[in-house]
Amino acid sequence: MSANEGTRTYDAVVVGGGHNGLVAAAYLARAGRSVLVLERLDHTGGAAVSTRPFAGVDARLSRYSYLVSLLPQKIVRDLGLDFRVRGRTISSYTPVERGGRATGLLVGGGEERTREAFARLTGGEREYASWQRFYGMTGQVAQRVFPTLTEPLPTREELRRRIDDETAWRALFEEPIGVAVEANFTDDLVRGVVLTDALIGTFADAHDASLAQNRCFLYHVIGGGTGAWDVPVGGMGALTDALAAAARGAGAVIETGHEALRIATDGHTAEVTFRTADGEGVAAARHVLVNASPQELAALTGDAAPEPAEGAQLKVNMLLKRLPRLRDSAVDPREAFAGTFHIAEGYQQLAAAHAQAAAGELPATPPSEIYCHSLTDPSILGPDLAERGYQTLTLFGLHTPARLFARDNDGVREELLKATLAQLDAHLAEPLGDCLATDAEGRPCIEAKTPLDLERDLRLPGGNIFHRALSWPYAQEGTGRWGVETRHGNVLLCGAGAVRGGGVSGVPGHNAAMAVLEG
Repeated sequence: MSANEGTRTYDAVVVGGGHNGLVAAAYLARAGRSVLVLERLDHTGGAAVSTRPFAGVDARLSRYSYLVSLLPQKIVRDLGLDFRVRGRTISSYTPVERGGRATGLLVGGGEERTREAFARLTGGEREYASWQRFYGMTGQVAQRVFPTLTEPLPTREELRRRIDDETAWRALFEEPIGVAVEANFTDDLVRGVVLTDALIGTFADAHDASLAQNRCFLYHVIGGGTGAWDVPVGGMGALTDALAAAARGAGAVIETGHEALRIATDGHTAEVTFRTADGEGVAAARHVLVNASPQELAALTGDAAPEPAEGAQLKVNMLLKRLPRLRDSAVDPREAFAGTFHIAEGYQQLAAAHAQAAAGELPATPPSEIYCHSLTDPSILGPDLAERGYQTLTLFGLHTPARLFARDNDGVREELLKATLAQLDAHLAEPLGDCLATDAEGRPCIEAKTPLDLERDLRLPGGNIFHRALSWPYAQEGTGRWGVETRHGNVLLCGAGAVRGGGVSGVPGHNAAMAVLEG
């Protein structure tokens, strides 16, 4: 769309071509609405993309977002997406040293193997029995809550009745998650493994009175009605490519290199002014759906900006010539890295890391977790790399709020990366550096992104991967019927900052489209 064409009118203009915006565009176009998508970058996908970050190396990494759990199959079916996920054979492995001996906890590979792994670590059956009870409870909650994500928002009491388990309701919705973790488990490592789901992208303590950690935990255990986190076949970009194809196939117009500058609306019609390399243009619409942060929405509409968001994670992408050997020789590295590889995530370690970061210091023992997607989906590697045994690794570091990088982003990034990899090396029989591949220019295949890097590259406010603190999946004052409404009657928020946003889910995009189609 040329900036010199004059004003063109659509039923809906979608600002932002990330996965949620593409979901909304595809639903609306399939319903017969005329749709224009304006994307600032030269490609669609937002944070859900696959890239080749290392020069001359044929490896496609899910660069920013890693796994899929919250994407409803309903959306995949409704839009006829050519997209698949593949389950991981192992849920997690957490190494630890006890009594001077390298050991760990492997979860997965069948019930008997998991039971034996718990017994090996803890010396008895109690922790595994507690694990089964606890995750049996969260599984029941998942089955009852997940289907509501693509329905109009229930009230708090409606959701409570739907869950129909007062113990679960109290543990997840009313008391800090640390209470339930400590009541159900006694082993420090097991407690830490459970708590990590409450801390992904969320800077909070297990007993934080705000319950931000509870909301994070809830979204991490309800996905698909099971809580399973799967690997996107072909990388995360396969999803957004499929969504873009579905939207275009239904008639939506997708324009990259088009940056929205402002939205003028009277609540019934709207005009979106955008900028391209050729100048400024205007698109008119009955509805505008904003697939961007609440801060960006406020800037576009001239409204007061919401409270600042703050991200709290380190993201690292790597390519290895081979998987490193482990000090715990009882576990095959191909199994240990097949699930989520937890590093320095014991319960007390997580508490100490949070306290240090809250005091303005880098954690002395930075916690993180690693995913090896290529073990589950070798297609992201070129044939030559796959044949030679190369593997991708993506690392997600916790408890590193954006404020820690403000004084010297580059210097602190390097310091934190070094400390994080040292924690991994402590559990390896060979340094990770010896296993790193090199790119076409002889540089190690490793890149790290701080919250400030994500803010710069993707316009994530404060580098927060959820755009703002996650919300409860029920109606509250001002949330509207679908959780996407704004104070402007024909402007909707369809990004991760919507109610029931966060993660790669498409839920806000679906819900914004439903709100338009109901109108």
